[in-house]
Amino acid sequence: MPASKSVKLNTGAEMPTLGLGTWRSQPGEVEKAVAHALKNGYRHIDTATAYGNEKEVGLGIKESGVPREEIFLTTKLTNTEQRDVEGALHRSLEQLDTPYLDLWLMHWPAPMTKDGKADKGHDWLDTWKEMERVYKAHPEKVKAIGVSNFSVSYLERLLAAAEIVPAVNQIESHPACLQEDIAEESRKHGIVITAYSPLGSDTAPLRTNPVVQKVAQKYSVDPTTILISFHANRPAVTVIPKSVTPSRIDANAKVIDLTEEDIKELASIEKESHIRVCKPYWTGWGNIGFPDLD
Repeated sequence: MPASKSVKLNTGAEMPTLGLGTWRSQPGEVEKAVAHALKNGYRHIDTATAYGNEKEVGLGIKESGVPREEIFLTTKLTNTEQRDVEGALHRSLEQLDTPYLDLWLMHWPAPMTKDGKADKGHDWLDTWKEMERVYKAHPEKVKAIGVSNFSVSYLERLLAAAEIVPAVNQIESHPACLQEDIAEESRKHGIVITAYSPLGSDTAPLRTNPVVQKVAQKYSVDPTTILISFHANRPAVTVIPKSVTPSRIDANAKVIDLTEEDIKELASIEKESHIRVCKPYWTGWGNIGFPDLD
C-alpha cells in the first residue's frame, strides 16, 4: 500500500503520520531539534510530562515560526499525577505555553505516588473517567484524548467502561516487537496506533538486521528509511522516530512506499528475534497485560 501522509482520528482530526519523538531529548538540545524539524516540514511533535522537556518543546515550537494551528502536538499525563488530572493538564499547557493540546494521552495504566511507588489505592480506569470529564469540560484545551502502553486486556477493560473511545494508543512497535494483536484490537474500535522506538531502541539495532538491509538495498535507501516507512505503510499507524541531530531528523523524514511482500517480510523478524525494549516493571504494576512478559 502507499505510505500515508496522515491518518484520520475518531474525532475527525487529521494526525500527520510522521512525528518527532522527544523521549530522552534533553533541555538545551530538544528545543533546537523541535525548531529544526518544524522548519523542515514536520508537523507532528510528541512529548510527555515525564520527559521533563515540555517547556523546551514549547520554546522550539515558538522558535520555528510555524503557526500553532499547523502543528499536531501530543503530550502525556504522567503516572504520578493520575490523582490530579485537571491540574496536570493545566501544568502541561503552561509548560508548553500553548492554549490547547491536539492529543493528550495517559502515559501508562500505572498510577504512581510522588515518591515513585505503585499507587495501589488508585485505579487507572478512574483516571480515564476523569480525563473524559476534563475533555468534555474543556474542548478548547484538549482536542482528543487517548492512551499509551495499553495491552489488549487493558484496552478491553477500558472500552467496556469508557464513554469516549481513545483516539490513539501509543505503543512500542517495530519489526522485532510488532504488537500486532494490539494494533488489530485498536483498529476494530477506530483507534489509531502511534509507534514509538521504530528503530528498536536508542542504538537502532534493527538497522543491521539482514532482512531490513535486504529491503533497504532493494530500494537503495538507508535501513532507517525502511524501519520508519514500515509503519507509514501500515493502516491507521503513525510513527515518531526521535533524534536531536539535524541531519538525522531530516533523514528520518524520508518515507517510501513498500509492497505487501516487504511488509510481511519485515513483520517476520520478530519470529526469529523478539525484543521488547520498554518493559513496565519499573512502575510496580507487573507486566500490565503484555503476553510476552508472562
